[in-house]
Amino acid sequence: MAERVDELNAVLADLVGVLESMSDTPGLLDAVCGEAVRVVPDADLASILVVRDGVTQTAAFTDERARRIDQVQYAAGDGPGLFAALTGEVVRVAVADTGEQWPEFVAAAKELGVGSYLAVPLRVDDTLVGAITLCGFETHGYHEFDTKVLRLFTLCVETVLRLTRRYREARLLADELRNAMETRAVIEQAKGMLMLIHRVNEDAAMHRLIVESQHTNIKLRDVAARFTKRMSSAEGGRARN
Repeated sequence: MAERVDELNAVLADLVGVLESMSDTPGLLDAVCGEAVRVVPDADLASILVVRDGVTQTAAFTDERARRIDQVQYAAGDGPGLFAALTGEVVRVAVADTGEQWPEFVAAAKELGVGSYLAVPLRVDDTLVGAITLCGFETHGYHEFDTKVLRLFTLCVETVLRLTRRYREARLLADELRNAMETRAVIEQAKGMLMLIHRVNEDAAMHRLIVESQHTNIKLRDVAARFTKRMSSAEGGRARN
């Protein structure tokens, strides 16, 4: 038991390090699948199935057989992985004892040599739910300690994914603010030039830019940028002469 706990701590530390070093979600989820198999010794295959806006898909998997088991559940509209994802309940089963509840899943699992299945719900936010699923070739059905380990592992994954999403949202907002400030600066510069050249007030200068934008079907910022570039080039040419 102590060795399992030590291994879990090592896996979680490695997982955090891997997730922090990656920027793309597919890469993150692939890493999660790989570490999930490592954290539960009796696991042979892993997948992450997700449900977003009513659409189910396998976001990551360690082996094609795990993805095929997910697809069978999608086609049937039911199965232990989908049940865990949609209800938020953990599912731990021995395949041989599960025929009546999920017959399509059982048939596929037996065909692929899977004897045990464990699914723990994954909750990132209200729009993205899913489950981390583990398949084992043995018929043990997994143990209660395996469930606790995978639940702790999943909690860590959820936290990192939420932080990653918030970081990306913050980056997007920062980029939007920077673009807005740059756009405003370019427009203000163009307005100032127009006011000086045509001896008009600020509103009249802005009106000229808007009319040009509408007439040429070019964004206002681009109209202003072109104008300031043209005026700067002309001024530079006069200075050289």
